[in-house]
Amino acid sequence: MRTALTIAGSDSSGGAGIQADMKTMTMNGVYAMSAVTALTAQNTTGIRGILEVEPEFLKKQIDAVFEDIYPDAVKIGMLSSGELIRVTAERLKFYRAKQIVLDPVLAATSGSKLIQGDGVSALVSELLPLCTLVTPNIPEAEVLSGQIIRGKEDMLAAAERIGKTYGCAVLLKGGHNARNANDLLYTEGESIWYEGKRIGNPNTHGTGCTLSSAIAANLAKGFDLAESVQKAKDYISGAILAMLDLGRGCGPMNHAFDLHGRFAEEK
Repeated sequence: MRTALTIAGSDSSGGAGIQADMKTMTMNGVYAMSAVTALTAQNTTGIRGILEVEPEFLKKQIDAVFEDIYPDAVKIGMLSSGELIRVTAERLKFYRAKQIVLDPVLAATSGSKLIQGDGVSALVSELLPLCTLVTPNIPEAEVLSGQIIRGKEDMLAAAERIGKTYGCAVLLKGGHNARNANDLLYTEGESIWYEGKRIGNPNTHGTGCTLSSAIAANLAKGFDLAESVQKAKDYISGAILAMLDLGRGCGPMNHAFDLHGRFAEEK
């Protein structure tokens, strides 16, 4: 069985972060492992508190995984400080990790800032050059590229700048575009557009975590980058279309929408 590691923060409500990553990886057919970067106290209405792990303890978690069950792919989510980013980058280089997918989590959907101090500079200098793929949304891509993004041509320019600057493929997510939800994959000088229709479901908590984890799972299984992105987009569309409605705010998707079998049966 193929394996994948998620390095990310915990979401106590289960809709994003480590919890969403591991659900997604399991549903996409790989064995999921984790290294927790932070605990968050949150629900569908927002984040109440963040407790970072010590950098040395994050190192021990990553070491424990790589020394025993070497992952076929790595997904990286919330890293809230420069120290945690540098530890993560150093260990991934040490183990020569492959198929690294970075979801550059700069802020939560609720607007809460999730990266502190010199975190952004450490992210771009230490971690981005190691990645196979980075998956920014439009606000994140504006930070990484230094460009304002208002339309399709701006998305192309920003993705190209990020890709050429850091030597990785870029999936620029268009969900913040008012007109459509089209995503752009820029890789090795080639641009591929993935058309997306908006789904009338306000419960989309954890979409970024879910998409990047599904891509990592498919890369771990041997699919190429373009196939992995398409499969991940199909999966997340199904999870949103399942119309799960939990909580009083922006609720989670149904990661297990395609789960069948006697252990999933209800009474």
